[in-house]
Amino acid sequence: MVAVGYSLLCEQSGPKDLVDYAVRAEEVGFDQITISDHYYPWLDAQGHSPHAWSVLGAVAHATSRAELMTYITCPTRRYHPTVVAQQAATVHLLADGRFVLGLGAGENLNEHVVGPWPHVRERHAMLAEALEIIRPLLDGENLTYSGEYFEVPEAYVWDRSETRVPIAVALSGPESAGIAGEYGDGAIATQPQARLLRLFDDAGGSGKPRYGQQPICWGPDEAACRKIAHEQFPWFGLGWKVNSNLPNPAAFADVSQFVREEDVAAGIPCGPDTSRHVEAIAKFAEVGFTHVSVLQIGDESQREFFDWAETELIPALRRL
Repeated sequence: MVAVGYSLLCEQSGPKDLVDYAVRAEEVGFDQITISDHYYPWLDAQGHSPHAWSVLGAVAHATSRAELMTYITCPTRRYHPTVVAQQAATVHLLADGRFVLGLGAGENLNEHVVGPWPHVRERHAMLAEALEIIRPLLDGENLTYSGEYFEVPEAYVWDRSETRVPIAVALSGPESAGIAGEYGDGAIATQPQARLLRLFDDAGGSGKPRYGQQPICWGPDEAACRKIAHEQFPWFGLGWKVNSNLPNPAAFADVSQFVREEDVAAGIPCGPDTSRHVEAIAKFAEVGFTHVSVLQIGDESQREFFDWAETELIPALRRL
């Protein structure tokens, strides 16, 4: 059975609302709570971007059962790998061992605030070095490290849980799949593509968890939902190679200005029909994902969404 999660989207909600949503998500039965880690929203229409790790600490303290996960943190630019290890160890303690550290090579949108955006091959090399730092620190080593991109004269994480912090790594192609297979305890992908999972398996990931995410826009009026999804997620179908390189919300607005409402609705189920949402989420399970988080688009609809998820969505997903 696939574990069903709820995605906290920092780009569309403020910090206090995000904590409230996490508590409610656990109450209605979601197994996992994931959180995005952005410096900017994708578009001005989303209007938020609180610090994800601060929110995550509050969520860890306010919840007691659901697994928590970063979806996704880049450990190479805004955060030094030693800092990510410390953050992850602290959240794992606050959550009583319920935390999964989700890592990826990052996006220009969020990382250019601290300097130039590297080429994708350099980003992957930096990610591999970051994992060579983070894993031993989380395992309790007193680390000295000298690499091409990172220097660690000496580092040690003092506050750690007795249980190991799992690390999941985002997949985009063969190179990242190789990194995930070698260093990760699991894999992350935002599309239900069996090809990516096969690459992960071939690189050593066979039998490890794999985490997906499906955006939806549930609501009683399909036309209104389609409008909201088009307003806030027109960039969704552009693909990782485009999305990872755009620098700011204005750039996302420019490249997505010709995306039509029907284009967005083709990849994001909209409206009240539970079966359509279940069908989209089930595609992840069909290709081998073990966890799928649901991302509800639209801040104003979240509370009504939870009522529907408790009575309709989660029971339907349990029957898959």
